[in-house]
Amino acid sequence: MRALVTGGCGFIGSNFIKHMVKKYSEYEFINYDVLTYAGDLSNVRECEEYDNYQFVRGDICDYGKLEETVSNFDIDVIINFAAESHVDNSIENSDEFIQTNINGTHTLLKLMHKFTIHKFVQISTDEVYGTLTENDEPFTEDTPLAPNSPYAASKTSADLLCRSFYETYGYPITITRCSNNYGPNQYPEKLIPLMIEKATSDEKLPVYGDGRNIRDWVHVQDHCEAIDVVLHKGEDGEVYNIGGECEKRNIEIVQTIIDNLGGEIEYVEDRKGHDWRYAMDISKIKSKLGWSPKIKFKDGIEELINKWEY
Repeated sequence: MRALVTGGCGFIGSNFIKHMVKKYSEYEFINYDVLTYAGDLSNVRECEEYDNYQFVRGDICDYGKLEETVSNFDIDVIINFAAESHVDNSIENSDEFIQTNINGTHTLLKLMHKFTIHKFVQISTDEVYGTLTENDEPFTEDTPLAPNSPYAASKTSADLLCRSFYETYGYPITITRCSNNYGPNQYPEKLIPLMIEKATSDEKLPVYGDGRNIRDWVHVQDHCEAIDVVLHKGEDGEVYNIGGECEKRNIEIVQTIIDNLGGEIEYVEDRKGHDWRYAMDISKIKSKLGWSPKIKFKDGIEELINKWEY
Protein backbone atom coordinates (compact mmCIF):
# COMPACT_ATOMS: atom_id res chain seq x y z
CA MET A 1 0.00 0.00 0.00
CA ARG A 2 1.21 3.48 -0.95
CA ALA A 3 -1.12 5.92 0.76
CA LEU A 4 -1.63 9.61 0.19
CA VAL A 5 -2.81 11.10 3.49
CA THR A 6 -4.12 14.61 2.91
CA GLY A 7 -4.21 17.00 5.85
CA GLY A 8 -1.70 14.85 7.69
CA CYS A 9 -0.28 17.71 9.74
CA GLY A 10 -3.60 18.59 11.33
CA PHE A 11 -5.08 17.14 14.48
CA ILE A 12 -6.67 13.86 13.40
CA GLY A 13 -4.48 13.40 10.33
CA SER A 14 -1.23 13.66 12.27
CA ASN A 15 -2.41 11.17 14.87
CA PHE A 16 -3.47 8.80 12.08
CA ILE A 17 -0.11 9.02 10.31
CA LYS A 18 1.81 8.34 13.54
CA HIS A 19 -0.41 5.34 14.21
CA MET A 20 -0.03 3.91 10.71
CA VAL A 21 3.67 4.62 10.06
CA LYS A 22 4.64 2.75 13.22
CA LYS A 23 2.20 -0.12 12.72
CA TYR A 24 2.75 -0.87 9.02
CA SER A 25 6.42 -0.75 8.07
CA GLU A 26 5.60 -2.43 4.75
CA TYR A 27 3.30 0.45 3.70
CA GLU A 28 4.40 3.86 2.42
CA PHE A 29 2.73 7.06 3.62
CA ILE A 30 2.89 10.38 1.84
CA ASN A 31 1.71 13.24 4.04
CA TYR A 32 0.24 15.90 1.74
CA ASP A 33 -0.57 19.13 3.57
CA VAL A 34 -0.66 22.83 2.69
CA LEU A 35 0.18 23.79 6.30
CA THR A 36 -2.62 26.19 7.21
CA TYR A 37 -2.80 27.73 10.69
CA ALA A 38 -4.05 24.44 12.19
CA GLY A 39 -1.45 22.23 10.49
CA ASP A 40 2.03 21.95 11.97
CA LEU A 41 4.98 19.80 10.91
CA SER A 42 5.94 19.43 14.57
CA ASN A 43 2.84 17.22 14.94
CA VAL A 44 4.54 14.55 12.82
CA ARG A 45 8.18 15.25 13.60
CA GLU A 46 8.69 11.78 15.05
CA CYS A 47 7.65 10.21 11.73
CA GLU A 48 10.67 11.67 9.93
CA GLU A 49 12.89 8.89 11.29
CA TYR A 50 10.81 6.25 9.52
CA ASP A 51 11.72 5.11 6.00
CA ASN A 52 8.07 4.64 5.04
CA TYR A 53 7.12 8.30 5.55
CA GLN A 54 7.55 11.40 3.38
CA PHE A 55 6.06 14.88 3.44
CA VAL A 56 4.88 16.89 0.44
CA ARG A 57 3.62 20.44 0.85
CA GLY A 58 0.61 20.99 -1.37
CA ASP A 59 -2.98 22.15 -1.63
CA ILE A 60 -5.75 19.62 -2.36
CA CYS A 61 -7.25 22.18 -4.74
CA ASP A 62 -4.08 22.06 -6.87
CA TYR A 63 -4.77 19.26 -9.36
CA GLY A 64 -1.37 19.58 -11.03
CA LYS A 65 0.52 19.14 -7.76
CA LEU A 66 -1.70 16.23 -6.75
CA GLU A 67 -1.25 14.56 -10.15
CA GLU A 68 2.52 14.92 -9.86
CA THR A 69 2.53 13.51 -6.32
CA VAL A 70 0.29 10.54 -7.08
CA SER A 71 2.39 9.72 -10.15
CA ASN A 72 5.79 10.13 -8.48
CA PHE A 73 4.91 7.95 -5.49
CA ASP A 74 2.70 5.49 -7.36
CA ILE A 75 -0.14 6.14 -4.93
CA ASP A 76 -2.89 3.51 -4.73
CA VAL A 77 -4.81 4.65 -1.61
CA ILE A 78 -6.12 8.10 -0.61
CA ILE A 79 -7.33 9.05 2.88
CA ASN A 80 -8.73 12.58 2.91
CA PHE A 81 -8.44 14.42 6.23
CA ALA A 82 -7.80 17.82 4.64
CA ALA A 83 -10.54 20.23 5.68
CA GLU A 84 -11.39 23.54 7.24
CA SER A 85 -13.19 22.37 10.34
CA HIS A 86 -13.92 25.12 12.86
CA VAL A 87 -17.64 25.91 12.83
CA ASP A 88 -17.18 29.44 14.22
CA ASN A 89 -14.86 30.32 11.34
CA SER A 90 -17.37 29.01 8.81
CA ILE A 91 -20.03 31.27 10.28
CA GLU A 92 -17.78 34.31 9.96
CA ASN A 93 -16.59 33.48 6.43
CA SER A 94 -17.52 30.33 4.54
CA ASP A 95 -15.30 30.89 1.48
CA GLU A 96 -12.39 28.71 2.58
CA PHE A 97 -14.79 25.95 3.62
CA ILE A 98 -16.36 25.84 0.17
CA GLN A 99 -12.97 25.92 -1.50
CA THR A 100 -11.18 23.28 0.58
CA ASN A 101 -13.95 20.99 1.72
CA ILE A 102 -15.96 20.85 -1.51
CA ASN A 103 -13.66 21.85 -4.36
CA GLY A 104 -10.67 20.17 -2.72
CA THR A 105 -12.51 16.88 -2.29
CA HIS A 106 -13.71 17.08 -5.90
CA THR A 107 -10.13 17.65 -7.08
CA LEU A 108 -8.99 14.55 -5.20
CA LEU A 109 -11.82 12.48 -6.61
CA LYS A 110 -10.92 13.49 -10.16
CA LEU A 111 -7.56 11.77 -9.71
CA MET A 112 -9.45 8.47 -9.87
CA HIS A 113 -10.28 9.15 -13.52
CA LYS A 114 -6.56 8.91 -14.36
CA PHE A 115 -4.97 6.71 -11.68
CA THR A 116 -5.84 3.28 -10.30
CA ILE A 117 -6.81 3.99 -6.71
CA HIS A 118 -7.78 0.87 -4.77
CA LYS A 119 -9.41 2.71 -1.86
CA PHE A 120 -10.51 6.29 -1.17
CA VAL A 121 -11.57 7.02 2.42
CA GLN A 122 -13.39 10.30 3.03
CA ILE A 123 -13.15 11.50 6.64
CA SER A 124 -16.40 13.23 7.52
CA THR A 125 -18.35 14.35 10.57
CA ASP A 126 -21.52 13.71 12.55
CA GLU A 127 -22.50 17.33 11.87
CA VAL A 128 -23.79 16.36 8.43
CA TYR A 129 -26.83 14.85 10.17
CA GLY A 130 -27.88 18.10 11.81
CA THR A 131 -29.05 18.16 15.41
CA LEU A 132 -30.96 15.99 17.88
CA THR A 133 -33.30 16.75 20.75
CA GLU A 134 -32.69 15.32 24.21
CA ASN A 135 -34.95 12.34 23.50
CA ASP A 136 -34.08 11.53 19.88
CA GLU A 137 -32.37 8.28 19.00
CA PRO A 138 -28.68 8.64 17.99
CA PHE A 139 -27.72 9.23 14.36
CA THR A 140 -27.44 6.12 12.20
CA GLU A 141 -25.85 5.92 8.77
CA ASP A 142 -29.38 6.15 7.35
CA THR A 143 -30.27 9.38 9.14
CA PRO A 144 -31.16 12.02 6.52
CA LEU A 145 -28.45 14.62 5.95
CA ALA A 146 -29.53 17.98 7.37
CA PRO A 147 -26.49 20.22 7.96
CA ASN A 148 -27.05 23.47 9.83
CA SER A 149 -23.73 25.34 9.70
CA PRO A 150 -21.73 26.33 6.62
CA TYR A 151 -19.02 23.91 7.80
CA ALA A 152 -21.49 21.04 8.07
CA ALA A 153 -22.97 21.92 4.68
CA SER A 154 -19.52 21.85 3.06
CA LYS A 155 -18.77 18.42 4.52
CA THR A 156 -22.19 17.15 3.44
CA SER A 157 -21.49 18.37 -0.09
CA ALA A 158 -18.16 16.53 -0.08
CA ASP A 159 -19.86 13.35 1.13
CA LEU A 160 -22.41 13.59 -1.67
CA LEU A 161 -19.66 14.09 -4.24
CA CYS A 162 -17.99 10.93 -2.91
CA ARG A 163 -21.27 9.06 -3.12
CA SER A 164 -21.80 10.26 -6.69
CA PHE A 165 -18.34 9.10 -7.79
CA TYR A 166 -19.06 5.68 -6.31
CA GLU A 167 -22.54 5.41 -7.85
CA THR A 168 -21.59 6.84 -11.25
CA TYR A 169 -18.11 5.42 -11.83
CA GLY A 170 -17.98 2.52 -9.37
CA TYR A 171 -14.87 3.89 -7.72
CA PRO A 172 -13.87 2.26 -4.39
CA ILE A 173 -14.94 5.03 -1.99
CA THR A 174 -15.90 4.71 1.66
CA ILE A 175 -17.01 7.45 4.06
CA THR A 176 -16.48 7.64 7.81
CA ARG A 177 -18.44 10.06 10.00
CA CYS A 178 -17.11 10.70 13.46
CA SER A 179 -18.25 12.50 16.58
CA ASN A 180 -16.20 15.07 18.53
CA ASN A 181 -12.54 14.13 18.90
CA TYR A 182 -10.12 15.04 21.67
CA GLY A 183 -6.47 14.23 22.29
CA PRO A 184 -2.94 15.44 21.51
CA ASN A 185 -2.10 17.99 18.78
CA GLN A 186 -5.56 19.59 18.61
CA TYR A 187 -5.41 23.27 17.74
CA PRO A 188 -6.69 25.36 20.68
CA GLU A 189 -9.82 26.69 19.02
CA LYS A 190 -11.91 23.60 19.81
CA LEU A 191 -13.58 23.20 23.19
CA ILE A 192 -11.20 20.96 25.16
CA PRO A 193 -7.79 22.40 24.16
CA LEU A 194 -9.19 25.93 24.33
CA MET A 195 -10.45 25.40 27.88
CA ILE A 196 -7.17 23.81 28.97
CA GLU A 197 -5.19 26.67 27.45
CA LYS A 198 -7.39 29.27 29.13
CA ALA A 199 -7.18 27.51 32.50
CA THR A 200 -3.40 27.18 32.36
CA SER A 201 -3.10 30.86 31.38
CA ASP A 202 -5.29 32.04 34.29
CA GLU A 203 -7.91 33.34 31.85
CA LYS A 204 -11.67 32.93 32.14
CA LEU A 205 -13.15 29.92 30.34
CA PRO A 206 -15.73 31.08 27.74
CA VAL A 207 -18.84 28.91 27.51
CA TYR A 208 -21.50 29.39 24.84
CA GLY A 209 -25.06 29.99 26.08
CA ASP A 210 -25.86 27.95 29.18
CA GLY A 211 -23.34 25.22 28.31
CA ARG A 212 -25.96 22.48 28.19
CA ASN A 213 -25.39 21.48 24.55
CA ILE A 214 -24.47 17.80 24.23
CA ARG A 215 -21.69 16.17 22.23
CA ASP A 216 -20.48 12.59 21.87
CA TRP A 217 -16.74 12.34 22.58
CA VAL A 218 -14.19 9.88 21.23
CA HIS A 219 -10.42 9.87 21.75
CA VAL A 220 -8.48 10.56 18.57
CA GLN A 221 -6.51 7.32 18.97
CA ASP A 222 -9.74 5.33 18.94
CA HIS A 223 -10.82 7.28 15.84
CA CYS A 224 -7.53 6.49 14.09
CA GLU A 225 -7.88 2.80 14.85
CA ALA A 226 -11.41 2.89 13.46
CA ILE A 227 -10.19 4.45 10.21
CA ASP A 228 -7.45 1.81 10.05
CA VAL A 229 -10.14 -0.88 10.26
CA VAL A 230 -12.34 0.83 7.65
CA LEU A 231 -9.36 1.18 5.31
CA HIS A 232 -8.69 -2.56 5.46
CA LYS A 233 -12.17 -4.02 5.92
CA GLY A 234 -14.70 -1.36 4.94
CA GLU A 235 -16.93 -2.01 1.96
CA ASP A 236 -16.96 0.29 -1.05
CA GLY A 237 -19.92 2.66 -1.15
CA GLU A 238 -20.61 2.30 2.56
CA VAL A 239 -20.74 4.87 5.37
CA TYR A 240 -19.51 4.03 8.87
CA ASN A 241 -20.38 6.08 11.95
CA ILE A 242 -17.61 6.37 14.55
CA GLY A 243 -18.13 7.59 18.10
CA GLY A 244 -17.18 7.09 21.71
CA GLU A 245 -20.64 6.35 23.12
CA CYS A 246 -19.84 9.12 25.57
CA GLU A 247 -22.39 11.93 25.59
CA LYS A 248 -21.53 14.93 27.75
CA ARG A 249 -22.80 18.46 28.09
CA ASN A 250 -20.27 21.15 27.27
CA ILE A 251 -20.48 22.46 30.83
CA GLU A 252 -19.51 19.00 32.14
CA ILE A 253 -16.35 19.09 30.02
CA VAL A 254 -15.45 22.57 31.25
CA GLN A 255 -16.09 21.61 34.86
CA THR A 256 -13.83 18.56 34.52
CA ILE A 257 -11.02 20.82 33.33
CA ILE A 258 -11.65 23.30 36.17
CA ASP A 259 -11.60 20.44 38.70
CA ASN A 260 -8.13 19.53 37.46
CA LEU A 261 -6.64 22.94 36.70
CA GLY A 262 -8.82 25.55 38.38
CA GLY A 263 -10.41 28.45 36.57
CA GLU A 264 -13.55 30.51 36.28
CA ILE A 265 -16.37 30.15 33.75
CA GLU A 266 -17.49 33.12 31.67
CA TYR A 267 -20.81 32.57 29.89
CA VAL A 268 -20.83 34.24 26.48
CA GLU A 269 -23.40 34.81 23.74
CA ASP A 270 -24.41 31.55 22.14
CA ARG A 271 -23.10 30.48 18.73
CA LYS A 272 -25.42 31.27 15.83
CA GLY A 273 -27.47 28.21 14.90
CA HIS A 274 -25.85 26.18 17.69
CA ASP A 275 -26.77 22.49 17.26
CA TRP A 276 -28.20 21.12 20.51
CA ARG A 277 -27.07 17.51 20.58
CA TYR A 278 -24.99 15.02 18.62
CA ALA A 279 -25.04 11.28 19.36
CA MET A 280 -23.82 8.41 17.22
CA ASP A 281 -25.17 4.90 16.78
CA ILE A 282 -22.00 2.90 16.07
CA SER A 283 -23.60 -0.53 15.94
CA LYS A 284 -22.74 -0.94 12.24
CA ILE A 285 -18.97 -0.58 12.59
CA LYS A 286 -19.10 -2.74 15.72
CA SER A 287 -21.00 -5.61 14.11
CA LYS A 288 -19.63 -5.43 10.56
CA LEU A 289 -15.97 -4.53 11.19
CA GLY A 290 -15.39 -5.42 14.83
CA TRP A 291 -14.29 -2.00 16.06
CA SER A 292 -15.25 -0.45 19.40
CA PRO A 293 -13.83 2.53 21.31
CA LYS A 294 -11.41 1.56 24.07
CA ILE A 295 -10.30 4.74 25.83
CA LYS A 296 -12.53 5.91 28.67
CA PHE A 297 -13.13 9.65 28.65
CA LYS A 298 -11.93 10.06 32.22
CA ASP A 299 -8.62 8.41 31.38
CA GLY A 300 -8.18 10.24 28.09
CA ILE A 301 -8.88 13.72 29.44
CA GLU A 302 -6.64 13.20 32.49
CA GLU A 303 -3.76 12.06 30.29
CA LEU A 304 -4.26 15.06 28.00
CA ILE A 305 -4.26 17.51 30.91
CA ASN A 306 -1.23 15.89 32.53
CA LYS A 307 0.79 16.06 29.30
CA TRP A 308 -0.25 19.61 28.40
CA GLU A 309 2.73 21.92 27.87
CA TYR A 310 2.06 24.94 30.06
